[in-house]
Amino acid sequence: MATRQLGRGIVIQSLYEWDFYNRKEKIEDILKRNLEEFAPGYSEQEFVENLTKGIVSKIDELDKVIEASAPDWPIEKLPIIDRNALRIGLYELLHANREEVPPRVAINEAIELAKTYGGHNSGKFINGVMGTVYREIGEPDKNPEKSRPHDES
Repeated sequence: MATRQLGRGIVIQSLYEWDFYNRKEKIEDILKRNLEEFAPGYSEQEFVENLTKGIVSKIDELDKVIEASAPDWPIEKLPIIDRNALRIGLYELLHANREEVPPRVAINEAIELAKTYGGHNSGKFINGVMGTVYREIGEPDKNPEKSRPHDES
C-alpha cells in the first residue's frame, strides 16, 4: 500500500495549498499539477482524485466533526497540515469503503501524514481526535454489527 500512502501525500499537499490560498484556485488544478510534479506516472491517480473530491464535497461535515471532537481547537486555529490530515483521515474513516480502507488503516494513515508533514505534536493530536471519532461511531473494527453505517460513496 505504499502507493496509496504516496497518493495521500499528494492529497495533503494539494489540500494544504488550496487551504493556504483560501480556496481561490480549483483543487483539481492544484491536484493535477502536484501529481505531475511529485508523482509522474502514478498508477493510483483515480484513488487520489476520488479522495480529494470526496473530502472537498464533505468538507463542512468533516470540519464539524473536527470541531466537535477537538472543542478547544477552532478549525481556523488548527495548523493547516493538522486540519487537512484530519479531513483525510475522517473522510476515509466515515465515508470510504471499509473493505478498501479499514477504520484502523484510515486512522494510522492520518497519523502518519501528520508525523511526516506536521509539527512535533501533530501525530499525537491526530491520534486523539481520530480515536475519539472511532469510539463515537462504535469502534467498527471491534463491533461491526454495532457501528453506525457508513457512506460508501
